[in-house]
Amino acid sequence: MATCAARCLFLFPFLAPKFPLPLPRLRRRGGRVGWIGTARCSPEANGAWGGIVENDLAELLQILPRDLRDNLQNEPRKDQLLEVVLDLGRRPEARFLGDSGGQYLRDSEISQQELEAAQQAVGEFGGDNRAGIEGTLHRISAIRSRKGMVVGLTCRVGRAVTGHVDMVRDLLNYKESILFLGRPGVGKTTVMREIARVLADEFQKRVVIVDTSNEIGGDGDIPHAAIGGARRMQVPEPSMQHRVMIEAVENHMPEVVIVDEIGTEAEAQACRSIAERGVMLIGTAHGERLANIIKNPTLSDLIGGVETVTLGDDEARARRSQKSILERKAPPTFPFLIEMRERHYWVTHRTERSVDMLLHGKKPLVEVRKRDNKFQVVIERWATYDGDGL
Repeated sequence: MATCAARCLFLFPFLAPKFPLPLPRLRRRGGRVGWIGTARCSPEANGAWGGIVENDLAELLQILPRDLRDNLQNEPRKDQLLEVVLDLGRRPEARFLGDSGGQYLRDSEISQQELEAAQQAVGEFGGDNRAGIEGTLHRISAIRSRKGMVVGLTCRVGRAVTGHVDMVRDLLNYKESILFLGRPGVGKTTVMREIARVLADEFQKRVVIVDTSNEIGGDGDIPHAAIGGARRMQVPEPSMQHRVMIEAVENHMPEVVIVDEIGTEAEAQACRSIAERGVMLIGTAHGERLANIIKNPTLSDLIGGVETVTLGDDEARARRSQKSILERKAPPTFPFLIEMRERHYWVTHRTERSVDMLLHGKKPLVEVRKRDNKFQVVIERWATYDGDGL
């Protein structure tokens, strides 16, 4: 972290919740004051962190050729398996959490017969070229040739992680909408799934998941037990996601709507419509940083939108700025925004204030949430955010 970071001298400008929250313990770490969460979970089998993981890995391995299945069953790092890549005419490859590269599973190439056998073992591919294995959270994505033939499969491991929500549990008490940003594979969908379970079972909320690719609730008509008492609405085609979002609010009276991968202008408008009806939204969007959303004309409405304003001469001189400046158009759809830098390293924004300060060329105050070596959540406040790092 930058050495010029402001020591935690300011309070993060969150709104007070409607009921008192328990105060976490205070610890000073390296000159910084951190608020330490007290949640602690039993260690995971691979020792990576303190959550409890259910991955149904045996079901995913069943769709692979026998020799690959045997290799992965004997792999010491199988609990950290991220995905298996099967491309026609290439050697099969396994990718693991925390590794930038992959590991070949054998020397011979994948044949067309092996790809066809894997296709037959999974559900039907939808319009987004994704399928699943019924009763599990795994995702199978297809690569097709120009003639429509499947020439590659990405077999992604789906995990239900109990205890992961402790990174954001305090924010759920505010009953305000939260947007998660992060690159693929950082764990956004896993967090959505666990938040759905906690809000439905522990907070006793009416939760509806709009599950476009069946990634949150798993494949099949009966949702996976990992979402607890939350209800799940499936989406026939990805292009209909925004319609199903509105339908969920109009027909099923949810208190919380959860939606993964907000990516179109229609979906952004649907989010605003839902938020204006007093429904709490939990969503994810494409992008790694708040600055990515500010610059994205399709998704900028999620953070209030951006417009060009022309100032008068006197006002420009008073602000010491140019006459044409950027301003936020409206209140943000998501009052909280979380950048998931890594699986256990998050940067939290109060969206309205952060957007305004970034547009004015200033550095907003943010929260850094991470786990320490005892699996406890550490929350530190920083005033050096610049959109590229801390």
